[in-house]
Amino acid sequence: MARFRDSGEDDGGEAAVDMSPLIDCVFILLIFFIVTTTFVEETGVEVNKPDAATASALEKNSVLIALTAEGQVIYGGKEIGISGVQREVKRALASGEDVPVIVQADKDSKTDLLIRIIDEAKLADAKKISVATRIN
Repeated sequence: MARFRDSGEDDGGEAAVDMSPLIDCVFILLIFFIVTTTFVEETGVEVNKPDAATASALEKNSVLIALTAEGQVIYGGKEIGISGVQREVKRALASGEDVPVIVQADKDSKTDLLIRIIDEAKLADAKKISVATRIN
């Protein structure tokens, strides 16, 4: 592979730098960063989380399930209902990692629905189950 391009004409001895290896390197780096980027999957709805004195930051790789004030159970922007929680958690845990399940419950939601979501996650063999709160 030639480092300098010769156009075949004598243009005073100037040589041009071949840019194709540089462009190849840029594309390889771009692909590398796209593939290795970790995307945080949001629930798709905004919930009004309660305050807590012992709040901590979320882990990047987690299953986020939202419970709205109207009683809707949302995962990945779609309503899955209580019956879909176990299926979605099992699918997330199929990779072999111990992925935490985080329930983002609206502070005006019913407690019995929150407990049912936690129970469904436990039935799907989730080991780490948390309820999201607002960090002060």
